[in-house]
Amino acid sequence: MAAAAALVAAPAARAASLRIVPERARPGDLVLLAVEGADPEAGLPPPAAVAGRPARFWGVPGGFRALAPLPVDLAPGPLEVEVRLAPDAPPLRARAEVAPADFAEASLTVAPRFVEPSPAQRRRMAEDQAAFDAVWATPFAPPAFDAPFAPPREDEVTAPFGQRRVFNGRQQGQHHGVDLAGAPGDPVRAANDGRVVLARDCYASGKSVVVHHGAGVFSVYFHLSRMEVRPGDAVRRGQLVGRVGRTGRATGPHLHFGVKVAGLYVDPDSVYRLDPAGPPLTAPAPPAGPRGGAAGSPGSPRRSSRRAASPRRRRSPPPRPPPPGRAGSPAPRPTA
Repeated sequence: MAAAAALVAAPAARAASLRIVPERARPGDLVLLAVEGADPEAGLPPPAAVAGRPARFWGVPGGFRALAPLPVDLAPGPLEVEVRLAPDAPPLRARAEVAPADFAEASLTVAPRFVEPSPAQRRRMAEDQAAFDAVWATPFAPPAFDAPFAPPREDEVTAPFGQRRVFNGRQQGQHHGVDLAGAPGDPVRAANDGRVVLARDCYASGKSVVVHHGAGVFSVYFHLSRMEVRPGDAVRRGQLVGRVGRTGRATGPHLHFGVKVAGLYVDPDSVYRLDPAGPPLTAPAPPAGPRGGAAGSPGSPRRSSRRAASPRRRRSPPPRPPPPGRAGSPAPRPTA
């Protein structure tokens, strides 16, 4: 009888649930899938389908997490996601709203060799692409970070994510990152913990560094004047990885910063708003209005919405000192 009473008094097990964070996003944004009230020791759930693409989970205390990039051409409207913790388990469902993209446009003029490369230059571009393809094929692994991402430098955004680019009168796709102003030699810092998987002088992106952060996340740093790391180096959030330059296809000194997740580039601003390794409480929705200005104009330069990457507190080792202030004089504001 006492045993039966104890069973009755025991709290009921918490039902598993699924959330999409934030609940409102735009095409090109990164969203977080949070499964709560599940046992991570029971095994990872199958990947979830988000906008027709798989999102892979990793275990956290009390559940699972996954990062899902939204394609830049995703139509506005409801985004519905379904997750099964096991093939025969009932589905967990969540819903978010996809807002209009509002991508800006810009016309740029660069040297003709970047628009109509020679056969030798095309071969170099193919070699560069093969090097990047090998990096993107890095196997999935849990996050190497335990803090939110931060901008690699604190300066004006001179070209927003998703900006439609016309080079020398020819449409050549979209801008898959953000351009941050800077003077040659200004420091560029790792947006989060990870490992360097590429440090290469490329034809179009110039001196380029790629860091793998786990969870399918890569950060890229292009047009550097100097690379301060080598492939295989472990880096900490806020660590120096390079210096601002104008190598490759660039109209002036600046940093092109990008974040690629599960095969798609995403808006870095949406990445800064998430804390994939922390409790999924809430994340602010993207700001209303067009990204970086009205469509048809390059957009007004603005400062990044977050402070530049700086070392954070850890249990061990002791925290790194904050990065030095920006060096050099005010820089031109290129947009390539």
